[in-house]
Amino acid sequence: MNSPDQQLVDDLRTDLAAAGYTVEGVEGFLGPVASAALAREQAVPALRVTEPADDGARGHEGCGPAGRERHGLATLVRTFLLGRPTSRGLLDAALPRLGTDGAARLGLVEEGPGGVHPVLDLRPYASSDATGELEWWIASDLGELATGRALRTDHVLGVGGASLTLAQVTVRSPRGRALDLGTGCGIQALHAARHSTHVVATDISERALTIAALNAALAGVRLDLRHGSMLEPVAGERFDLVVSNPPFVITPRAAGVPEYEYRDGGATGDAVVRELVTHVGEVLAPGGLAQLLGNWEVPAGQDWRDVVGAWLDASGLDGWVIERESLDPAQYAETWLRDGGTTPERDPEGWARAYGAWLEDFAAREVGRIGFGIVTLRRPARGTPTLRRLEEHHGPVRQPLGPVIEAFLAAHDWLETTDDDALAATRLRVAEDVTEERYLTPGEADPRVVLLRQGGGLGRTVQVGTAVAGLVGASDGELTVGQILAALGQLLGRETAEVAREVLPVVRGLVLDGLLLRAGRAPSE
Repeated sequence: MNSPDQQLVDDLRTDLAAAGYTVEGVEGFLGPVASAALAREQAVPALRVTEPADDGARGHEGCGPAGRERHGLATLVRTFLLGRPTSRGLLDAALPRLGTDGAARLGLVEEGPGGVHPVLDLRPYASSDATGELEWWIASDLGELATGRALRTDHVLGVGGASLTLAQVTVRSPRGRALDLGTGCGIQALHAARHSTHVVATDISERALTIAALNAALAGVRLDLRHGSMLEPVAGERFDLVVSNPPFVITPRAAGVPEYEYRDGGATGDAVVRELVTHVGEVLAPGGLAQLLGNWEVPAGQDWRDVVGAWLDASGLDGWVIERESLDPAQYAETWLRDGGTTPERDPEGWARAYGAWLEDFAAREVGRIGFGIVTLRRPARGTPTLRRLEEHHGPVRQPLGPVIEAFLAAHDWLETTDDDALAATRLRVAEDVTEERYLTPGEADPRVVLLRQGGGLGRTVQVGTAVAGLVGASDGELTVGQILAALGQLLGRETAEVAREVLPVVRGLVLDGLLLRAGRAPSE
């Protein structure tokens, strides 16, 4: 794998910045209608906005001289976002330092019939994580919107929904060595480099590593890029953080069904994710975290927790799994057929053939559902695993979840070493995003139902009794839990010990899930 010419990369970065080719700049240029349509994978409004004015088209209608001055941005959007050919003159004007020849040397474009054709998608990317705001440019292969056909099997995906999810759920505390397993275009590795001393990024695709190298150079980030499958390139090494958006898609091994390198691991069923969960501990340092996305097959009549729980038990690690979605085999097949660009409108015979192969494959293993979710694993710093949690959250969550996961792990560790006497001596406060709802029957003084609702993170709702509601209401960081329990006992006419037996287990759960925090401490401490 050859590294890109750094001078050419520097010229490209300068030209893109000078043209205002940023997320904000592109959205402002296209306007709300075209931007919204593009987000729905509809290019026509954006094409109208970016049509070269010197071709007698509608481009920049109503924009006057100010609009015409932005032809450079229009050319960049039309070429690298929409995947349409342009002329050498327009591209030279849009990239005055790099020029068309430099863009070709970087592998971004090539000349052919009808002008200069884009080879790669190159788009601005803006995000924020625990380390702050960021803006990059990310190259990847041209998508279906640009090509109008099914994806090539060695397609290198850009920043998709799964990539964004993983980036938002990753814990961003400072790390020494980090590993991005199956890096693709490199987006997870770039994020990891913001809070890690050294980042290794691996992929089975040489093409992916070449594109990741370009993206790292554009971002000014140094990555240790290695070719190989799964954990093979890092065998015997140890990492403080492993992130992976692995090739988790369950694809039938059948003739005529394409396998895409970016999503298909070449194994049967959910073996790729199962093997990663059960073996990633081999490269984790003590206290090291592994965070990944995955699918799992659930046989008809079984619970997904039994399936994935067996993986956790075999891993020898602390584990927290959140199932975010559950599909039946037909829904799953439809989702991933369309993801690869196969549609019943474009290729009805291919669609029917592949759809049938998918259903037959699942039926052979008696699969009833396929789950998708977020897996967080941790090698205990010492001793044996103490965390095993599997739960469902199929509704919306508020990102980023990384700080929520970090706070959960810290709360779990604290609770593991805190007995009831120590908990009673602790001062707690209610998290700022927690609200309380009470439901009363008309004419009655006491509520029938008390709900504590969490506004951020996983948005949990916890139904509590009167005593717990009383403790939560009094938890402002001034009184200890024990002092509040004593006051509740007097108010309710009950022994303090009796109230404690009822309340403390619930309080532990509220602390674990972040509805109650230790006074004077950050959630992650």
